[in-house]
Amino acid sequence: QLQLVESGGGLVQPGGSLRLSCTASGFTLDNWGIGWFRQAPGKEREGVSCISGSGSSTNYADSVKGRFTISRDNAKNTIYLEMNSLKVEDTATYYCAADWGYECTVIAVGAFGAWGQGTQVTVSS
Repeated sequence: QLQLVESGGGLVQPGGSLRLSCTASGFTLDNWGIGWFRQAPGKEREGVSCISGSGSSTNYADSVKGRFTISRDNAKNTIYLEMNSLKVEDTATYYCAADWGYECTVIAVGAFGAWGQGTQVTVSS
């Protein structure tokens, strides 16, 4: 069964860092494009970042550019989202999603068919 599991969320002070992980089970992530999304209470789910199946292409929302970095380790079947200089407005539930062959030209919620259950990130002093 195809499954994605996010981890690494938590409570952090503004300016702090977290690294989220998205680990796949039931399939290997080779050639699968991965997206990170987030959803705050009362708001729509928004794209944060994505990485293509080959890892050669990445994309970031303007709100996180220069602060977040997406990477993949296919040997560990895991995608990472390194989040630095966190802000209160980064508080949300973060989800990873997968789509075979996704090229990551845009971070589109509707393009992804497999989703994880989410991990909570809270940025607060």
